[in-house]
Amino acid sequence: MKKSSIENFINRYNLGGEVESVKIESTDSQMKVSFISDDKTLLGSVTSEEGDFPNGEFGIYTTSQLKALLGVLESSVNVESTDSYVKFSDNGTSVNYMLADLSVIPVVPDLKQVPPFDAEITLDDEFTSKFIKSKSALNESDTFTFSCVGGKGEVVLGYSTINTNRISINVDCKCEGDIQPISFSAKYLKEILNANRGSKAATLKISSQGLSHIQFENDSLKSSYYLVEVK
Repeated sequence: MKKSSIENFINRYNLGGEVESVKIESTDSQMKVSFISDDKTLLGSVTSEEGDFPNGEFGIYTTSQLKALLGVLESSVNVESTDSYVKFSDNGTSVNYMLADLSVIPVVPDLKQVPPFDAEITLDDEFTSKFIKSKSALNESDTFTFSCVGGKGEVVLGYSTINTNRISINVDCKCEGDIQPISFSAKYLKEILNANRGSKAATLKISSQGLSHIQFENDSLKSSYYLVEVK
């Protein structure tokens, strides 16, 4: 199995270290993980259709440790599993990652009632680059704020009702009427965009009822994220 396939899968849920503990479910046809952030404002799932990972459920408690262990191996690895650990090996080196009991892994709730989305933004390479640079420039800004007036959408970092340092980005979007300013975590969106660079299709949908949905598709990988409004 290509090590990069495992790493790409991990990076899409780990989000630069924001999500550490997950349960990976693997079958003959796919590998899937659902996750939730510690502050409960982000949840999502990642699915990979690349095979060769053992079947079963695997409790990953410290993803950063797993990434570090994979880092010592060559580009092609074999993967084996037991009840207590997963073994990754190349031609001359092997590493064991000890599995956690599934009872200590956060349970990800089902989204039973998803509100209708009022706006859809195309997440192209230009927006991704601008947003990541903007978040770095205003690192103290915790949120990004979306609004739409007269069919013209805008994403603002550093938004406030008073004058502040801010960056405003015009976005290509479809809106159902005007949408008043609504804010979500800028930190999580930056990590999501970073982890999914180069995806073939990407959209950000926003509901004025307090939820946003970001979805990416890239060959065998699909990732989906929900952000809860930050007030």
